[in-house]
Order: sequence, then structure tokens, then C-alpha cells
Amino acid sequence: MSIPSHAQSNFQTLLRAAGDGNLALMECLDAVTGDPRYVICAVGRNDGDFVFTPFGHLADGNPYDAYLPPDPGDPGGFIHRGTPGEAS
Repeated sequence: MSIPSHAQSNFQTLLRAAGDGNLALMECLDAVTGDPRYVICAVGRNDGDFVFTPFGHLADGNPYDAYLPPDPGDPGGFIHRGTPGEAS
């Protein structure tokens, strides 16, 4: 599977911000649930003001429970819980 170009571009921006020391971790509220989120932001400047561009939030709880990884045996698939050979 292919990662879309906008996601690759955002990732490169995030790497540059990290390399330049221009990352921040901000506590925000989820716009839908109102739950607190810890958001990774790139920090820039605009006319002397700081500008924070959100890239995503840190996973709550165990991040291994939040995501299904790509399946190395199926370029278009993902490993699902209970897949033979996978630890549950």
C-alpha cells in the first residue's frame, strides 16, 4: 500500500521541525468529545507571533491496542487481532 503524498509531505515537515527544535506538545481538548489530547505541533512564526500547527495527538493507553499494522504478506492488507502467528 502506498502512503499518500500529503501524508509524506506532512511527515517531512514534522521531521524538519524536530531537527530545528521547533516542536511543541500542547494540551488541547478534542473538538468532538471534549476529552484532553496531547497534541504534537510544529512551531512557526508569523509577524512575530508563534503559530502552532497540529500534526496529531499521542495515543491514549496502550498504542499497540489502537492500531493494526500492515501485513507483510499482503501489500494491501493489515494484521488483525487473532491472525495466526500474531501475539494477542
